[in-house]
Amino acid sequence: QQQLQQQILRAAGIATAGVAAPPIPGSAPAASFASAQLQQLQQQYAQAQASAAAVAANIQQVQKALQQQQQQAQATGVSQALLQQNQQNQQKLQQLQVQQQQVQQQQLQLQQQIQQQQQQSQQSQQAQQQPQQNQQNQQQQQQLLLQQQLQQQSQQLQQQLLQQQQQQQQQQQ
Repeated sequence: QQQLQQQILRAAGIATAGVAAPPIPGSAPAASFASAQLQQLQQQYAQAQASAAAVAANIQQVQKALQQQQQQAQATGVSQALLQQNQQNQQKLQQLQVQQQQVQQQQLQLQQQIQQQQQQSQQSQQAQQQPQQNQQNQQQQQQLLLQQQLQQQSQQLQQQLLQQQQQQQQQQQ
């Protein structure tokens, strides 16, 4: 969990600092500037991909915990209130999966942006790409913030599951 949070914070930090200053006329070629922007986008995409994979693994853990909880509930005959909480957690899990699909769609969009930037980097001879780079960096920052929210929701759901399991153990005792 801590490693994932550090990854998300690092990725968000890169996205925040990702808006580079425009090149000074006559100092560096526009192609070099575009190449630096492209490298930055590729780094951001790699970190976003790692965060999305971690969220997917977290969702799998939640699914397993839900299955175990349902089996325990059926075997021990726990209260109706706990069964209702279990259903609510299932609904939350479905919402998390929908959000995960949205993140994956944003990653596809980011891949397209990287391809476009590669073409622009090869063809560019003028330093007029800064507004496009700012827009791409803003979109990447929004994607990273969404992944951070998704991770927080997954952690909250895991905490609720742990609390329910403790309640079930108390009822069994």
